[in-house]
Amino acid sequence: MKKTLIIIIVLSFLGRWAYAQIPLPENLEQGYPRLYITQSEKKGLEKTIKNEPWAKAVLQGIHERIDKHVERHIKDPEWMVSRLQMYWKTKATNIYIDGINYSHADGEAPVPTVRFVGSRDYTTPYGTPKLEDILPYMDDPRGLYLPNRSKEGNPFEWAEPSKTGRVIYSINEQIIELARDAAFIYWLENDERYAKFANDIIHTYLEGMSYRSEPIDLLNGHIQTLVGFTNFQVIHESVLIDVAELYDFLHPYIEANHAEYIPMYDKTIKRWTDQIIKNGVPQNNWNLHQAKTILKAAMVLKDNKYYEDKKGREYYIDYILNVTSARQWSLTKFMDFGYDENNGVWAECPGYSQGVTKDLTAFIEDFDTTFDHNILPYMPTMVKAVKMLPQYLFPNGQTVAFGDSNYAGLGTEAITNLIRVAQKNNDKAVEKEFTSMYHLFAEDSKSSGKKGRKPKANISSFFASKPLELNPKYGAGDLKEYITQTFYAPNVSWHVQRIGSGKDGMMVSLNGSLGNHMHANGINMELYGKGFVQGADPGKGASYLQPIYLEFYSQFPAHNTVMVDGVSSYTEMFSNHAFDLMGEYPKSEKKNGYYTDITYSDVYFLEPETRSDQSRLVSTIKTGETTGYYIDIFRSKKQRKGDKFHDYYYHNLGQSMAVLDESGQPLNLMPTEEMAFAGGFLYALDYMWDKKSIKLNKDYQAEWKIDMPEGEDDVFMNLWMKGTEGREIFSLKSPPNKAFKGNHGFPYEVENAPYLTFAARQHGAAWEHPFVSVYEPFTSSEGKSITNISGFEDENGNTEFVGLHIKHKSGREDIVFSSANHQKVNYKEMTTDATYTLLANEKNGDLIIFMGNGKEVITKDFSISASEIGNVVLKQQNGQLILHNEVAVTITHKGVEKKFEAGDLRTIHI
Repeated sequence: MKKTLIIIIVLSFLGRWAYAQIPLPENLEQGYPRLYITQSEKKGLEKTIKNEPWAKAVLQGIHERIDKHVERHIKDPEWMVSRLQMYWKTKATNIYIDGINYSHADGEAPVPTVRFVGSRDYTTPYGTPKLEDILPYMDDPRGLYLPNRSKEGNPFEWAEPSKTGRVIYSINEQIIELARDAAFIYWLENDERYAKFANDIIHTYLEGMSYRSEPIDLLNGHIQTLVGFTNFQVIHESVLIDVAELYDFLHPYIEANHAEYIPMYDKTIKRWTDQIIKNGVPQNNWNLHQAKTILKAAMVLKDNKYYEDKKGREYYIDYILNVTSARQWSLTKFMDFGYDENNGVWAECPGYSQGVTKDLTAFIEDFDTTFDHNILPYMPTMVKAVKMLPQYLFPNGQTVAFGDSNYAGLGTEAITNLIRVAQKNNDKAVEKEFTSMYHLFAEDSKSSGKKGRKPKANISSFFASKPLELNPKYGAGDLKEYITQTFYAPNVSWHVQRIGSGKDGMMVSLNGSLGNHMHANGINMELYGKGFVQGADPGKGASYLQPIYLEFYSQFPAHNTVMVDGVSSYTEMFSNHAFDLMGEYPKSEKKNGYYTDITYSDVYFLEPETRSDQSRLVSTIKTGETTGYYIDIFRSKKQRKGDKFHDYYYHNLGQSMAVLDESGQPLNLMPTEEMAFAGGFLYALDYMWDKKSIKLNKDYQAEWKIDMPEGEDDVFMNLWMKGTEGREIFSLKSPPNKAFKGNHGFPYEVENAPYLTFAARQHGAAWEHPFVSVYEPFTSSEGKSITNISGFEDENGNTEFVGLHIKHKSGREDIVFSSANHQKVNYKEMTTDATYTLLANEKNGDLIIFMGNGKEVITKDFSISASEIGNVVLKQQNGQLILHNEVAVTITHKGVEKKFEAGDLRTIHI
């Protein structure tokens, strides 16, 4: 027994070690170039350019971009070089920063050195000038001579470096990229004019960088752990990638003509790389961005044995794959920390999560292309990570956008990267899987086998991003494999419910604040209706360092949530405030065997600022092909009592918003000074304006209209809310929604228009007087399908109960029960103890009984009981009974009792 136990422990240890270690590539290419192509492969590229129109177009585009500069360089070799941003006169070696801004420089090198960027905050009125407008050898105590975009005519003026954002870096990057392209043309066409142009630029730049030291933060703050040699953040040192690519193609020329500089160049690249390893952030997307840069720099170095410190190619490759230090984790630890191995979600907001998955698959492909070494088998989570990406989609094809995200289509780069890797390694299973997936989500998938999108005029278009060729044997897959009715990602506190697709589809997304690039938003909601994400998240609004981001866009009042006492807030960006999923239907990622016309979720959140309990129950109910509605019940109370008020915020797209009484007549809201910072509340409230309010205890409505062009249906969202004692409602204008980049089919400029906001304030606690909402999206041609909504109380007097009676044009009537305490409640002939119950009666006699998180529901026709809490759906249609019960139940009908074990949706007989 003891021997067996030892073997098990050893095998377990070896299993973990095997997962943690990625083997290094063997037989590394010794010649140059080597990043994307080798000398022996040159003839193949020449053949491609000769025979493929797309390749000819790419080469022509590169020539068009650089030829005029190369020609000028023959006669005036100083013109381009002098436009590099260097300490031309001062030759400074030491850089000092004051937190996020440049302060000054001192020290003196024997040659001009590379300038440091102006600020971590890229927001600046100054623009990057055209190359011809840059003053040569610009190193002036007055600063930089730049166009001021905030003034009419964009006049040039002297600007203090700390006020210029990333202009310095942008100029240098542009020039280095031109030199890189010239180096490639030299290698391809053996024209030394291009080599001379590239060499003069890179020599000046790298020699200057060789004397530069790590910048020093005068505040000795966090920024000291982030700073690189050219930028405030090592993740933005992407110019080193350009330098590596340039060096790779130019290396044969340098060896033949300037070999004495190679040790200095290599040492500089290594110092720069070591700085990226030393600084940064290991637990989020930074780690990957750092690794991408390190890999490119490492690839152009010689082997370990050629350096006295033994830090060559193998050293740096192994470092990013398998070594963990304070601010640069191994690839395996990084993935283990950030990915949920159960569902493939990366622990950042959707925009950044998709970016990490895309970049990781690009890293895998790039590694394979360069080293002929496939590391995908050592990163098994990546397959799941790519397959889950469609779960971010709303029915109109836009992704969810909570946190620092934008609404956009689903990028297919991660999918195509895995297709390329599979094709190269003859992995038919992976190729088939992702080709089938690609056909579902790529607009041009049918043409991708031959033409696809026109490649950009970049060097990379010849290699990593050359046109994708799909195997015609693999057709489109099944959408249900990638998009499920519910999806829950606990590692980012995100839950989604959806029904259907396209214009008439339905979807609601709830998120807390867990992971990176998150906002302080409590239980936040995004809501879809009639082709638009109408209840949209606002985006980040501005740079992360701008006041409006810190004080408004990242805070509670900018979101569809509930704020307590006007002060709810917590750390945005890397946040640790998740909700608990208390119940859902159907189960997350369930692909079949459930009732498709109802979903619900019930989540609990501890609001930390005021130590408040918050509960949000949301349900989607599909009532017809084009009709459906949402129920939103939000309860909120302070644990230590003393509640002042709770504010329910909802923002919706549209050019107009009307606040109405229960009969649809306009309410007379009056201007108010409430909802403001004054009184000790959040700064966010002062970013809102045109504030009006009214106190009332009756039911009320708000209605938003997206006024479409003549001939098109206008789109509406109607919100009905149950009135109660202590209620006050507000109409507000909020800063514009900045999460939509581009038109997105809107008839107005969303990014410049006020975001029309409705708020309901419950004076005192909002637990026994919760916010009870019914949302119905509709169009002008269809009109509303709901004709009347009314509330009712529990006949037993349960104060934590909400009841709704909803009538429809079709004759259908829905009775809704919601209880926060599982006590048995009664209304007329109906009884239930569930968290959420929906009883739907159609005009033709069909009915639906939905019990969410309950043990019992009784109607005049049926009794359903269970021994444990669970979800049950019973539908009677055309005389047939259809049942889905996640727990065993006993059903009584017309005096007959029958027990049913837990099972998927099926026809039953009693």
